[in-house]
Amino acid sequence: MSRPAAAELSATTKFGALYHRDYRNYFLLALIGMTAESIEHVASYWVIYESFHSPTLGGFAVISHWVPFLLFSVYAGALADRFDCRKLIQIAQGLLMLVSLTWGLLFLTGALRGWHAAALLMLHGMAGVLVSPPIQLIVYDIVGPEHLASAIRLNAISRYISMLIGPAVGGAIMLALGSGVALLLNVLLYLPLTLYLFGMPYTGHGSAGREPRRVLRLGLAEARRLLGEVRSEPRIIRMIVLAGATSFFVGTAFQAQMPEYAHQHGSEHVDVWYTVLFSANAAGAVIGAVMLESVAALQGGVRAAIVCAAIWGAVMAIFPFAHGYAAAVTLLVLGGVFNIAYTSMAQVGLFNTSMLGLRAGSGLTVGVIGALIGVELSLTLSALVVVAIALGLLAADVRRPSRFG
Repeated sequence: MSRPAAAELSATTKFGALYHRDYRNYFLLALIGMTAESIEHVASYWVIYESFHSPTLGGFAVISHWVPFLLFSVYAGALADRFDCRKLIQIAQGLLMLVSLTWGLLFLTGALRGWHAAALLMLHGMAGVLVSPPIQLIVYDIVGPEHLASAIRLNAISRYISMLIGPAVGGAIMLALGSGVALLLNVLLYLPLTLYLFGMPYTGHGSAGREPRRVLRLGLAEARRLLGEVRSEPRIIRMIVLAGATSFFVGTAFQAQMPEYAHQHGSEHVDVWYTVLFSANAAGAVIGAVMLESVAALQGGVRAAIVCAAIWGAVMAIFPFAHGYAAAVTLLVLGGVFNIAYTSMAQVGLFNTSMLGLRAGSGLTVGVIGALIGVELSLTLSALVVVAIALGLLAADVRRPSRFG
């Protein structure tokens, strides 16, 4: 495909990145790897619940996953700029295989202790921050600037698809063979992408005749400078505040507490309903992402993002006290739709930095505080804070419109 033809295709065709054969191969194999990570989450969260019944440790699972993004993203970006991104992804995949293998062995032998769980969760978080920048560079190297936006959206969709498939596959293996065996078998799902990277020609640094792209990494000094530059545009500040509030108070912490919520609905052991609850939010996100990619009229601006965030907060506040599985699943699906809606509408400025880095706080607001007052009440109160902040931002936006929509 020639560069002019690719540019024309990107402007007129949905899911344009999938027209690249190499990206299709990478997309499918990366999806398998992300599904393995999702299976590990659904299995390890249940192992933590079954072994320790500790919301605090569940909260630590969230903190340990996102704190490395806050502290080490700059250094991981520097590694990706300097070294072959294929090898960095393989190293991260190796760490994830080691974590899954160790979870399974410790659980099957009855040797799992709290400090083991904490160490494995931290190692998983470090693998996550290591792999994030090289994945971005690899994708750019494959599709180029013409289809980069499409590839980014497809990567987001694949993440949610993996969160939908993972609980189904992992839950089925856990039901049939047990959590420990599921974690051991999960190691095999990391292999396809790891092996494929040995023969893939893209290094993330302009291979296959493409000029290398200079990717800026956001450190503390750069963050302060950018905040100073955007201070004159209130709507950008509002989006940064929105991202930080939704991530800090709720984030993804409710997923780590899903065994406890499933228990409240009657699941004493791993069952179909636990996996359905775990994957319902991802199902909603997939539905919302496909709708947004396919129907341009659904793509809104800043004010629409704030409204969607407020609705998402309201839905998540109601979820813990829903009566019956059907109501709980419905609310989680709706939450996924509105979550992907506001995050996709608000990709401005420091939004992603605020959104990813501050997710660690939700381990405290939902997990640690949940150990004191109950995870149902902690999630509801945290979500209501998000609603209040979103409504405040909406009121400020209505009172003081800007030139940006």
